[in-house]
Amino acid sequence: MTSKTPEPPNPGRDPYAPAEIAHLVENVGVSKANLPLLPLVVLGILAGAFIAFGAMFFTLSIPGSTLGFGPTRLIGGLVFSLGLILVIIAGAELFTGNNLIVMAWADRKVTTGQLLRNWVIVYIANFVGAGATAGMVFWSGTLGLGDGAVAETAIAIATGKLSMTWFEAFVRATLCNALVCLAVWLSMSAHRVAGKILAIIFPITAFVALGFEHSVANMYLLPLGWLLGAEGVTFGAMAANLVPVTIGNIVGGSVFVALVYWLVYLRPDRQSG
Repeated sequence: MTSKTPEPPNPGRDPYAPAEIAHLVENVGVSKANLPLLPLVVLGILAGAFIAFGAMFFTLSIPGSTLGFGPTRLIGGLVFSLGLILVIIAGAELFTGNNLIVMAWADRKVTTGQLLRNWVIVYIANFVGAGATAGMVFWSGTLGLGDGAVAETAIAIATGKLSMTWFEAFVRATLCNALVCLAVWLSMSAHRVAGKILAIIFPITAFVALGFEHSVANMYLLPLGWLLGAEGVTFGAMAANLVPVTIGNIVGGSVFVALVYWLVYLRPDRQSG
């Protein structure tokens, strides 16, 4: 059965219903899976940099706060939302968000090879963009803001991520990308930029405030900690964090969001088609 994007009752005002979003996500997934190599790489690098900007903003918002733990984390989550807002509104290819391509894969509109090609290329490109941004931030001198408090916060974040067990990192990453993919899902219900931004803010604020793990954010935060000489932050330690976080992100986005919504909204189409 061919997926069609239905017109909303009042274009520009009424949001798409969940069943309509499912078709939109599937169609976008097919487009992403067929992107040529050059735009895929460039947009992947941009997404890594965009998420790094959000993580950078988060690191700046924490030092010196007298608001208490909860409100401080809330503010940090709000400013981190900048990263996904840039990805969605400006346009970029983010590994965690692209886990939603699984909807098109489950409907046999994308092959396993196309799915893995997108994920592998985008993951590497995200790492390049996030890592390069970490280097630029380090050499820019902005980490010295607040009499060095920003650098101290960056070190504390990096070392804290390496203190988790494999299973803790996996579970936090699973919960994280469920929220990230839900943010992408909600943003597709809106027709206007303001609506898309509002849809993104709450799920992203929640995952950051709750301390969940995002693989692409860690591609910025861990190399930054290494550049700052954080104790225990080695290439091996970074890999030991990124492996469970990446797997958890895939499970959270692909299974808990993409496959669940495919089962509810798109599998019935296949059965009736």
